[in-house]
Amino acid sequence: MREYQSSMDIATRAAIRAIACIAILAAMPISAQTTGVKHRFVQVNGIRMHIAEQGEGPLVVLAHGFPELWYSWRHVLPALAAAGYHAVAPDMRGYGQTDAPPNIQDYTQLQFVGDMVGLVHALGYEQAVIAGHDWGAPVAYNAANLRPDMFRAVILLSVPYGVRGEGGVKPTEGMRGRAPAGQQFYQTYFQTPGVAEKEFEADPKRTLRMLLYSLSGSIPKEHKWRYMFGLNEKALDGCTDPKQLPAWLRPEDLDYYAKEYSRTGFRGGLNWYRGQDIFWQETPFLIGRKLLQPTLYVAGMDDAVVEFGRPGVDNLEKSVPNLWKKVLLPGVGHWTEQEAPAEVNRLIVEFLHSVDGKAAAK
Repeated sequence: MREYQSSMDIATRAAIRAIACIAILAAMPISAQTTGVKHRFVQVNGIRMHIAEQGEGPLVVLAHGFPELWYSWRHVLPALAAAGYHAVAPDMRGYGQTDAPPNIQDYTQLQFVGDMVGLVHALGYEQAVIAGHDWGAPVAYNAANLRPDMFRAVILLSVPYGVRGEGGVKPTEGMRGRAPAGQQFYQTYFQTPGVAEKEFEADPKRTLRMLLYSLSGSIPKEHKWRYMFGLNEKALDGCTDPKQLPAWLRPEDLDYYAKEYSRTGFRGGLNWYRGQDIFWQETPFLIGRKLLQPTLYVAGMDDAVVEFGRPGVDNLEKSVPNLWKKVLLPGVGHWTEQEAPAEVNRLIVEFLHSVDGKAAAK
């Protein structure tokens, strides 16, 4: 009994230290937080992938979304390292310093999962916890469903998991069906190669400033992103160009994103939207599949994705039988881990401790 109490005391003290580290890291300036991050390239699934990593211990892979980069996890990397984990945030396929194959067929969830499997092996591990924000969330849950032997727990930010039903329609048909007459869903606008690229690449910094602001939480209602807009409108017509950046986004953060997108363009990220039908057609075997791994879901109450994805959020307990916690953060918009780093880091570390992550095999 004393040995049990002693081990519990050690675990409690470790948890307290981890939480204290997270609080300190959340208060640090960005420059201080990123100094401990290491960068390198690895070969995975036929592409050269750039990764940012920090810490030692069980592996946690962090998959970003659109229009983002590894940098979206800049607050999470040091927090997980301080808690005893090896945190790895890649530039996903088509983004940043990672290769961007030219064909839309190279941008399906099967390829993205293949990238994650290759990354885990390239780092010398057999298992990992996988976290995803925005488009990274489907990568995380598809990786868990397709390789449950490798991905033992899942963290979903913003985008919920939903069970695919019988008799569904292709994603692009569903997009058109959800739009009122005379309007289009933003993902429909993204489908034709070259259209969104021309708009976004005319001024990458302005594009990113508008998207990052307009999808933020705690902004005036009239400034919020319109994900449905007129057939004669462009995507940025549904966004606001702010006079001042939101509190969570520093000028140097915007500069980093703008520098990378000015170099690469937006096509790689946009191709993620264009490969949806291919994956849907190739995976009817996923009909009825529930997400069985222990899972944490965190999103902002002001997140537009939560608004149009409300059925998925409401049904998470049915779709994810081992849902550890579902948390909606007040005043937070779409950029979950960037807008509320202290709270998101606390939840992630508590979740990792709950699944005994430190027992992961290497």
